[in-house]
Amino acid sequence: MLSHWETVENQATQEQWSYAQFLLALCELELQRRVQARQTKALREAQLPSAKSFTSFDFSHCKQLNPAPLMQLAEDPTWLERAENCLIFGPSGVGKTHLGISMARAMITLGKRVRFFSAITLVQQLQVAKQQLQLPATLAKLDRFDLLILDDIGYVKKTDDETSVLFELIAHRYERRSLLITANHPFSQWDSIFSDSMMTVAAVDRLVHHALIIEIKAESYRKQAAANRAKANSS
Repeated sequence: MLSHWETVENQATQEQWSYAQFLLALCELELQRRVQARQTKALREAQLPSAKSFTSFDFSHCKQLNPAPLMQLAEDPTWLERAENCLIFGPSGVGKTHLGISMARAMITLGKRVRFFSAITLVQQLQVAKQQLQLPATLAKLDRFDLLILDDIGYVKKTDDETSVLFELIAHRYERRSLLITANHPFSQWDSIFSDSMMTVAAVDRLVHHALIIEIKAESYRKQAAANRAKANSS
């Protein structure tokens, strides 16, 4: 308000605003500043690895993907309020991480708090917390984020320690806070992540109970780009 009141006052005088109109204009400018500051802070704490968005995603490359359900989530954050999940499956290089980052930015724009993690990085942090007897406190701190993104869960190593903390995270957030998970492997291959089939079934059951599941069937962007470069060089 301090930085804009003189400019607004001049406009108010010229256009013969009422005092109420003048005050309203100042308040709207202040609100815009606060919203922008909040979004800037939320983007910073989300620690997104790149500035991806839905507008830069080439949906035409994924011809079998119907973007409508995903875009519905991106436009309406109430799925986070219901603690629902979003699970994105597909081979390496088809844009799963891109979609995860895009969803994160969309939710931040709508006033939600998001945190992006490589699945391996988060599991390692949770392992350290468990060793220090701080796992419950660490999981509680993650509750401040409406959405946690676990990217490339298939790369988590099948060890008792990693399996244990990953399952505890999934169980802790079940019907409490939302997860967005990207994975190269379908559920039928998740025994390679968890150390026993009972834990696999329990983890999958919690994830899919309230979830949108997206499956991408397409050739890797990176593989296609490399082939195009090779073709261009040969010609």
